Amino acid sequence: MNDSASRPDATETDNAGKAARSGIWYVISNVMIRAVGIITAPIYTRLLTTSETGYANNFNNYVSIFYVVMGLCLIYSVGRAKIDFPSKKRTDSAGEFDAYMSAIQGLSSLFGAIVLICVILFSPSAGMLGFDKPVVIILFAYLVLFPSIDYMQYKLRFEYRYKENIAISVFITIATIVLSISLILLMPDDKGLAKILGTVIPSAFVALICYAVLLKRGRCLVDIKYWKYALAIGIPMIPHGLAMILLARIDVSMIQKMCDYSAVGLYTSGYTIGSLLMFITNAVGNAWVPLFNERLDRGDIEAIRRDNRILMEAGCFMTLCFIAVAPEIIKLLYARPYWESMWVVAPVALGTLCQYFYTNYVNAELFYKKTALIAVNSCVAAMVNIILNYIFIGRYGYIAAAYTTLAGYFVLMILHYVTTVHVLKKRIYKDGIYFLMLVLTVAAGTLIGSLYGGIAMRYLAAVIIIAFLAWMWRRDIKAFFLMLRTRKGGTS
Repeated sequence: MNDSASRPDATETDNAGKAARSGIWYVISNVMIRAVGIITAPIYTRLLTTSETGYANNFNNYVSIFYVVMGLCLIYSVGRAKIDFPSKKRTDSAGEFDAYMSAIQGLSSLFGAIVLICVILFSPSAGMLGFDKPVVIILFAYLVLFPSIDYMQYKLRFEYRYKENIAISVFITIATIVLSISLILLMPDDKGLAKILGTVIPSAFVALICYAVLLKRGRCLVDIKYWKYALAIGIPMIPHGLAMILLARIDVSMIQKMCDYSAVGLYTSGYTIGSLLMFITNAVGNAWVPLFNERLDRGDIEAIRRDNRILMEAGCFMTLCFIAVAPEIIKLLYARPYWESMWVVAPVALGTLCQYFYTNYVNAELFYKKTALIAVNSCVAAMVNIILNYIFIGRYGYIAAAYTTLAGYFVLMILHYVTTVHVLKKRIYKDGIYFLMLVLTVAAGTLIGSLYGGIAMRYLAAVIIIAFLAWMWRRDIKAFFLMLRTRKGGTS
């Protein structure tokens, strides 16, 4: 590699510093938002019956499912489009990337509006999906607007504008809590609907603002070139989105059928705690992607390998520390009958780590616009998870579902590795080191998780393992803190 490729220029250093700062602030904001959700959860449980809570949660579940289809998964095209349609002037008033974002917003809202009209005209008057027709209309009207929030936040992410991005998330979170509680108190006869409206109204309000801002900056609703580009990347991702929803939620349905509702309650309680780690890993991953795309576009593989390895090591550290303290978190947040759910946490957290690792390969597949391969891999992993659930839940109970989910995500990592390295012929990472790192962390995390019955042995094992890893990765740890200190000071 030539000298210019290995030595970062001023723009590279500046963007790397922005990525580091945005990663830290995304982590802080995600943890704070999640903390607010945990703190307010007891308020909702006192204001709503389990039936009303289930009604509102069912609405949110359908939002997640139908969003994959109604949004056409165009959001997955944004990262690559930032490179292919740079922010040079297309007209006197609109950059090309701004025009692209405005155009894909026009496409998704047009498709969403067509679906909404069909729902209004042809859905049964008695309603469907377990909701009355007015609520069904609210659901699909919401899905017409909601993608604009994602478009705006993705745009801000790839422009390293983390302050505005975080502000959107914080406003929606606080407004949703305040309005939901207010409407629940004002609508005592229809609290389930009140909770739905408390969620929909703030997001719809922000979505309208995002829609207007994107349209004003891009000045483009219809552009066949942009639409064809986005659809080529987005449409193959629809099966991926649905498969990932299936992979995340099929466990609950199968536990309910093969065990009972008590097992479902224990599993979901443990799963909720185990997946808390995802808020941190997703924040770090979101901050990394823009810098990854820029470096890969330049062919600066060494810089990608150097910094990404440090991020993966940090993920291993966080996962093991989290697994070690999980029983205390369970006991702090849940009543004694739920303490058994602690045995679910370790495999769920390790599954989250597998997601964190395989996202590296997904980022490459998205960069090279091979989204059909992503969809195939996700569908295969979902089927593997279903088969393993069928075999092991009946034999070993609900805890087995956590381990089958871990297995599904590990299989998904292998599939994405094979796709990137052997199908696309792109060797970006030190793959052998990554697999060794992940296998050792899974083994160590499983060992710590198996010691949940006693505090002393668990923490002794955790301290020894984490200390050994800290010694083994001491150079990267030193480089990580040096990087933060240097970029905070604004020097290269």
